[in-house]
Amino acid sequence: MSTKSQNAEAELDSFLPQDNSNTNGITKYKLSSTGDVESNHAVFDPFKARQLAHPVSNCDTLTHLLKASLGTGILSMPAAFKASGLGMGIFLTIVVSVICTHCSYILVTSAHELYKKTRRTQMSFGDVAEESCLRGPAWGKKFAPYARQIIQIGLLVTYFMTCSCYTVIMANNFNYVVNHYIGYEIEVRKTIAILLVPLIFLVYVPNLKYLAPFSMAANGFMAVSLGITFYYLVINLKEINSVPMVAPISTMPIFFSITIFAIEAIGVIMPLENNMGSPQSFVGLCGVLNQGMSGVTLVYILIGFFGYLAFGDNVAGAVTLNLPKNAYAAQAVNILVGGAVFCTFGLQFYVCIDIMWNFIKDRYAKRQQLANYVMRTVMTFLCVTLAIAVPTIVPFVSLIGAFCFSILGLAVPIVIEMLTFWDKGFGKFNWKIYKNIVVVVVAVMALIFGSKSAIEDIIEMYSSNALMNNDTLYNSTSVSSINASSILIETTTDLSLNSTV
Repeated sequence: MSTKSQNAEAELDSFLPQDNSNTNGITKYKLSSTGDVESNHAVFDPFKARQLAHPVSNCDTLTHLLKASLGTGILSMPAAFKASGLGMGIFLTIVVSVICTHCSYILVTSAHELYKKTRRTQMSFGDVAEESCLRGPAWGKKFAPYARQIIQIGLLVTYFMTCSCYTVIMANNFNYVVNHYIGYEIEVRKTIAILLVPLIFLVYVPNLKYLAPFSMAANGFMAVSLGITFYYLVINLKEINSVPMVAPISTMPIFFSITIFAIEAIGVIMPLENNMGSPQSFVGLCGVLNQGMSGVTLVYILIGFFGYLAFGDNVAGAVTLNLPKNAYAAQAVNILVGGAVFCTFGLQFYVCIDIMWNFIKDRYAKRQQLANYVMRTVMTFLCVTLAIAVPTIVPFVSLIGAFCFSILGLAVPIVIEMLTFWDKGFGKFNWKIYKNIVVVVVAVMALIFGSKSAIEDIIEMYSSNALMNNDTLYNSTSVSSINASSILIETTTDLSLNSTV
């Protein structure tokens, strides 16, 4: 053996431990043949790793978001401004919009952080809640399985009942015009029954990519109806000093009970993010979320401001009820609103379908497609049947939505954010804690005011014997109808949109 080889062996023997251990007295070494060390420590990019069969573009995502936020709740904004005052209404609408948008924003940013921690590319709302408990402080781990189940069940019940409420709203809008021309009143249950078959075919649309045209049509219907409504508002404008700038504080709860449930869209946030081809574009200063909510806030302010200024204290719960009933354009508004609600039904009922399918799909592994469409048919039939059996369901849905949305839509995202970023702290001077306290206070207000408003509507409905009079039902529950249809769009959802059949 050469001198050079002997020196190399001696040097190696002096470095490696001589007692067959893994340590040389200072450092422990582990040798592995499982692959490149650098690849084991590579940063996981969930956005590049995401694989979608039908990715949704930023434009289509924005379309869905606008449809989710620009529901029929916008028609009640003049009544909300009446409760707050003209000037105060503008300020409070912006405040409510910022808080609701913030809750949606932190839900998505928490999901993106958890993607990296779990090396996953998609999560439903239930997944985010569960993983935030598992990856957060030790005391939160025991709540993980309960967090998922509570969110799943809460969303399923709320969305199913509010979709049933949608059929009532559609039927009432169509009957409002048809009854005027035929000279007698059509039983609302008959109109709801007629809607069953079209709704089943709408629910058969398999995923959000193919539902995008329906959302665009719904946005178009709402845009035209708002344009017509705005025309009547402008021609009836009064002097700006004809209405108060600030209303008494005793009526402020009415403003919050209408606006919070009308403007919130957290129900479709995670589904939209999960289906995006570029999910990182959803958040950010000029992201899809901020773009959509900025436009929505502006439209809500315009309708609320000019609606209240046009009709003053005479403004109805739904501003369309202030339009001349005999005018063709005003009648078109009711038809267009009914059409917009119909086109939105598929987007909202997708929440129920996806949650239920995730519960049962493992039982039908061999014939998933058939089982999925049978499930869609049965669920739609039950939804419409519930509306036929109880056409006065609207204010009850408002009550359930007020309770679920306040907790799931505002409070839960705050808790998720705190658990997800627990190891990183809460910012300088713990500013996030103080911010979260403000949001929780708003959530409690939404719970109290929303529940109070819904209970009052229930009492009013039955005290006026609305069950026997469909026209009375439509008028007495107009605000509830609007709130309920908005709650449907805003309540947090638990969709994993890659489960398309």
